Amino acid sequence: MERVYHGIPPIVSPESEILILGTMPSPKSREAAFYYAHPQNRFWPALALALDAAAPTTQEEKIALILSNRLALWDVLYSCDITGASDASIKNPVPNDIPALLASSHISRVLCTGATSARLYTKLVYPQTKISCETLSSPSAANARMRLEDLAMEYKMKLNK
Repeated sequence: MERVYHGIPPIVSPESEILILGTMPSPKSREAAFYYAHPQNRFWPALALALDAAAPTTQEEKIALILSNRLALWDVLYSCDITGASDASIKNPVPNDIPALLASSHISRVLCTGATSARLYTKLVYPQTKISCETLSSPSAANARMRLEDLAMEYKMKLNK
């Protein structure tokens, strides 16, 4: 178990309306200093399918996909003790300053990728924001029971509520 710190700035603009939150960047994402960087993670392909867009490959294309659809992307946690990329191992979580992010945008909805993200948001952040979150299925390769097309369909339904 090691203490890790977030270190990746949020992707957000003043026009953002929906915030998508992960839990904490994986070791691969921290190494790349970008979100969902593990090649097996299905976040970017699922989001692109959900938005009827071409799958982004570069960081610039991924940022453009988020911002052009009035989305924002960040993680619930600023720091925690964690073993590898195992959300189940998280101890001593400290949240990012999500209330300040919300205050600087038009964000009125929060979607969390996975149950741990939703649980931590609800416990650590919701008391300040009073914006409840909706849970998206995890895009992690560990969630292999869900096909990419089904993941994208779920994302599309929740984004278009």
